[in-house]
Amino acid sequence: MRRMSIAIGLTIWGLGVALAQQPDASAKQEKIAALKQSLAKNQAALKQYAWTETTQISLKGEVKKQEQKACQYGPDGKVQKTPMQGASQPQQPQQESGGGRRGGRVKKQIVEKKVGEMKDYMERVAALVHQYVPPDPQKIQAAAAAGNVAATPAQPVSTITIKNYLKQGDSVTLGFDTVAKAIASYNVESYLDDPKDDAVKLAVNFAKLPDGTNYAQQTVLDATGKKIEVKVTNSDYKKLTQ
Repeated sequence: MRRMSIAIGLTIWGLGVALAQQPDASAKQEKIAALKQSLAKNQAALKQYAWTETTQISLKGEVKKQEQKACQYGPDGKVQKTPMQGASQPQQPQQESGGGRRGGRVKKQIVEKKVGEMKDYMERVAALVHQYVPPDPQKIQAAAAAGNVAATPAQPVSTITIKNYLKQGDSVTLGFDTVAKAIASYNVESYLDDPKDDAVKLAVNFAKLPDGTNYAQQTVLDATGKKIEVKVTNSDYKKLTQ
């Protein structure tokens, strides 16, 4: 998901929407330019770090898989992830005794089918999320033109809500810290095919490193229709040696 780049894209376009409501276009452009410069500095700072990504997948409230990866930016500017030793593997379903060989084969086929369906579903959910993160400025502009963007000024965190961003009935809500000039939270409510049966929620919480660098601390993906939750936590940030 390229989580470390979320803060950059969200802050540029999220604040851009709020600034677009100001009457002074010249002042608005100056603020956007200053913001982009600040964000470019933040992105450069992030590339100086290595960190640990912990992913936990739960089904119906029960953890089915947990793994950790060592992460850092590569020469191409993309995050490189290396599985860490001791990362757990997916839990295998327990085999019930009795039923004969044929019964065992049938159960195994059913389990494999369910596992395949779950994997396919999560891949579709991941593809959907990529359409929201980072947000598309053209979609935001289209939503604003249609009157689907609302900003609620507050201190220190203002809220920007975008309706019908990608699909009819979806919503994107950004919490922007006006003092720190950084995204504090990002929430998406959407769906795959049916808003009732295939609801998908995404919540991203941000935090700051000691030097002020902003990063995505935790991302929680909740596919309520299938009762699947994927929680990704970024921690243990360490500066790379030069």
